[in-house]
Amino acid sequence: MQHARLFSLSTFRPFLAHSIRRLHARRFTVLALESSADDTCAAVVTSDRKILSNVVVNQQAFLEEYGGIHPYFALHAHQRNMPGAVQRALKEANLTVNDVDGIAFTLGPGLPGCLSVCGNAARTLAAALNKPLVGVHHMQAHALTPLLTSPPSEHPQFPFLTLLVSGGHTLLLLASSLTSFRILATTLDESIGNSYDKVARLLNIPFDGTSAGAALERYCASPLPPGEGSEDDVPEIRMPRPMPGRMAFSYTGLHSTVERFLDARRGTLDERTRLGLARSFQRAAVGQLEAKLVLGMQQLAAQGVKVKSMVVSGGVASNSYLRERLRACLDVESPDERISLLFPPPALCTDNAVMIAWASMHRFLAGDTDEYSIESRPVWSLEDLEKPGPSTTKPALVGNT
Repeated sequence: MQHARLFSLSTFRPFLAHSIRRLHARRFTVLALESSADDTCAAVVTSDRKILSNVVVNQQAFLEEYGGIHPYFALHAHQRNMPGAVQRALKEANLTVNDVDGIAFTLGPGLPGCLSVCGNAARTLAAALNKPLVGVHHMQAHALTPLLTSPPSEHPQFPFLTLLVSGGHTLLLLASSLTSFRILATTLDESIGNSYDKVARLLNIPFDGTSAGAALERYCASPLPPGEGSEDDVPEIRMPRPMPGRMAFSYTGLHSTVERFLDARRGTLDERTRLGLARSFQRAAVGQLEAKLVLGMQQLAAQGVKVKSMVVSGGVASNSYLRERLRACLDVESPDERISLLFPPPALCTDNAVMIAWASMHRFLAGDTDEYSIESRPVWSLEDLEKPGPSTTKPALVGNT
């Protein structure tokens, strides 16, 4: 006769930790899932720093159609794409799901419905396979990616600065350990990536299969078409400098300035003015990052905190102009001692599951895992990383013969 038996993961946590320590004698393999925004991601990464697969299924067609992420359509796209992404990740890693030692996923922050897709998939896989489970903070994963992708001799040493710039976030952080972060500055309104996207659409810049932000960067770097004049003819448009001297970002004023400029001309611009407007916006957007970075470094120095490295991640970190300006900014602010500037490879700057797998690795190896009932955290400050989050208290139901 069959019957059901109730148990909580905590009842065999000591056994689980012992099993993970035994696995640590060989390499530990993590299958990770990410769906916090508009990309459906799955990846397999090992404890010896091998990326066995990295699958990203984007929703670019929906982004272009709706002018950004539409939560309803993003949710349903994730539901369609996640099974295939997991299958591809395992196939490209040449593994079966039974070869995986642990399951990781994005716990938060992000869009609630989107987070539920990777969360439900990861919890179900882990419970069905009796595998340990770890939920990861999305922004922590971005910050720690260079610890995977950079040579050991170039790893940032704690404490180091982290600038996270994406379509959802603009954060300047001080990282003191793998799990300890202090927010130095964040945006009061919208992110730099969101502002880039809005301006690209206002200027009708063609995406050509890329994101709106990448299209704007490419347009800014392009020369004037033949017959439109010389570079000296490209005007510079006055842009605001939000909150000088204050440790906070603000980007609504920049794209609003572009919008008002267009409205005053009823949307009609010659190519020189259009290019000048795009370049002026980009200079102001990145210039704000430079200004807050300098201010943050000065404040840290006054507190006796010395940093030797800076990590920049998030989708906007792929921007070449931003990379050049940040390097110049650090060299001016610290002329006597060069501060290393680290970026993940462009493919790992945007959302991906590789970073989720790597950010979970230290917890797996320490036997510090989550209950299968852990709940997603759509709103989750990086400063609260070490605080326990909400979790269901009901024990899991497992069939037993």
